[in-house]
Amino acid sequence: MTGKKTEGPSHRHQGFPMTDVLLIWPPHVPSYFNAGHHSPLYMVAGYLRRQPATGRVDTCEAGTLSMNWKGVGDLLHQGRYDVIAVMNDFDAVDGLERFIEYARELSPDSRLITFGRLSSLNHGFFRQFDLDAVVQSGDYECGVAEYVNALSRSGPPHIPPAGLPGVAVRQGEGWLEPVGHGGRLDPEQWVLPDIDEIPYQDYDRFYARDEHKFCGIPFRRELVVPAARGCPVGCDFCEVPEIFGLRERRLPVDAVIGYIRDSYDRHPFEYVAFYAPTFTLDRRWVRELCERFIEGPVSPRWKCATTIHHLGEELVALMGRAGCVRISVGLETLEADGQGGLPRSKRTEERKFCALAEWCDAAGIELNAFIIVGLPGTSAEGTARTIELARSVGARVRPTMYTPFHQMTADMTAQQVARFNRQLISGEAAGNATADGSAPRPEADARYAFLFGREDRLTSVHERIPQRTAR
Repeated sequence: MTGKKTEGPSHRHQGFPMTDVLLIWPPHVPSYFNAGHHSPLYMVAGYLRRQPATGRVDTCEAGTLSMNWKGVGDLLHQGRYDVIAVMNDFDAVDGLERFIEYARELSPDSRLITFGRLSSLNHGFFRQFDLDAVVQSGDYECGVAEYVNALSRSGPPHIPPAGLPGVAVRQGEGWLEPVGHGGRLDPEQWVLPDIDEIPYQDYDRFYARDEHKFCGIPFRRELVVPAARGCPVGCDFCEVPEIFGLRERRLPVDAVIGYIRDSYDRHPFEYVAFYAPTFTLDRRWVRELCERFIEGPVSPRWKCATTIHHLGEELVALMGRAGCVRISVGLETLEADGQGGLPRSKRTEERKFCALAEWCDAAGIELNAFIIVGLPGTSAEGTARTIELARSVGARVRPTMYTPFHQMTADMTAQQVARFNRQLISGEAAGNATADGSAPRPEADARYAFLFGREDRLTSVHERIPQRTAR
């Protein structure tokens, strides 16, 4: 088991029993790895530990290729949790049904609730599984806590809680629909991940091979700082606005500095990854953070993701002086026909991207360009030109497949939903991905070559980050 055990009181809370909870990412083979996507597991755990109705809270990240089904079975059989909260994503559906079978067999009195990116986008899909509740909207912490607290109040285990904000609850053969949208927390209410329970050694293995184009930096230990939620840009291929809203919520600079200081004192981290949809959306906040880093004593190397529109030469230079080593931006495409479907602020001219590359080079920052393969209005030839231009100005390129999340439906199979993983052609286009059922048609094969072809341009940005421990 990876994770932390918090032993809760064995007494009853205001006349009701304390609720023991397991938060788990089921075993699966990840198609992509971003440690920031895994941070909600630990933030939900931290939030639950502050709830008066919660007893023991354990976490288990079984999706990092470090745990087998025997270990999962041991955990379920020995833990006997009141609630098992299963984190979901486009990868984790592969093992969801098997995990549920293990849980029902080995911990039959446990209630099963699921939360995560996929259930927030396609919540109806999860009603085909033997689950007791599904978090459909709002912050994950709010949904899971609503369910745990309702169970604590509801009395006998066989009585389901009533309708809850943002959470659908199974009742017999049907479902109680949510009572309104799920809650959203102010940043001051967030509980940042407890670094003592995160399997960093497993994360290191994913990031060691840069040819996979995962988000981390090879050969250096990463501290993820979840700095913001929500985004007003409104790209239709991005799940952030639908899940977390169009209004950005951002941690105070003091909270960020304090978390980094404490984490670096306790663990040999070597750089910080800011987990925020559009990191430079609030330029005043970024300037304040950079000035604090320059002043010290907290002065980490760090990286972030943002849009080209929300950057300027002066800001990039300041970020470089403050220790930034990588900026990731959504270039998406330079094809005019493809840019027509993007928000106006995401329509990038070649000269503007080239200028950004010059600013980053002068500031000692690696520029990482996200490219969308198969974006409507684009072609394989145009995608190749976009990638070549980006590489010609020194940018690292990370291609992903266009994923039309809006085409997902509740009646899809797990196999169909799993295709929406930003690597395979999905949605309506998937049905035409092959010409005869065996050989990929030329367009599909050309798209896959961008994602799965040989990569010989590997990053060297780790050389700009001092190493604190030998590996």
